[in-house]
Amino acid sequence: MSIYTGRGDDGQTDLRDMTRVSKTSARIEAYGTVDELNALLGTIRPTGHDDVDDCLRSVQNHLHVVQADFANPDPDEDDPAITAAHVDTVEDWIDEFDEELEPLTSFILPSGSDTGARLHHARTVCRRAERRAIDLAQDEEINEQAVQYLNRLSDGLFTFGRVVNAREGEPEEAPEY
Repeated sequence: MSIYTGRGDDGQTDLRDMTRVSKTSARIEAYGTVDELNALLGTIRPTGHDDVDDCLRSVQNHLHVVQADFANPDPDEDDPAITAAHVDTVEDWIDEFDEELEPLTSFILPSGSDTGARLHHARTVCRRAERRAIDLAQDEEINEQAVQYLNRLSDGLFTFGRVVNAREGEPEEAPEY
């Protein structure tokens, strides 16, 4: 199988149901940004923290489901879809890791160790993916659980960044106003 087909040379691409759409459509922007987030997470893992790596591996698989979800304008019941269970999993991770952390008393600067700072970067890409999904949902029906998952995942990535920084002895800095 050849990696190139030439089908996209005219600025169009196929959705899961083989509908042709512009590569700049809101649907493509949504799942393309999720793809960007997934690739970014691939540059972060391994973090050196097995429990964080296990979460990130699961997240990368979840993000493939989000992409499939967004790429399918007319899903069937047996098609991949994000569910409330995926959201619950991320919430469980946040609660578990939050037990290691000092309570937040202010905003913090996204910085720290190389891995911690990259997790903060991933959080911002996740927020952009969420915004793209919300934009898509304004004109087309999508799985609301996928949007909720991205919202919760950004909180999870923030927490993972904080945990990694804490474990690596990197202090959190409050912004100066």
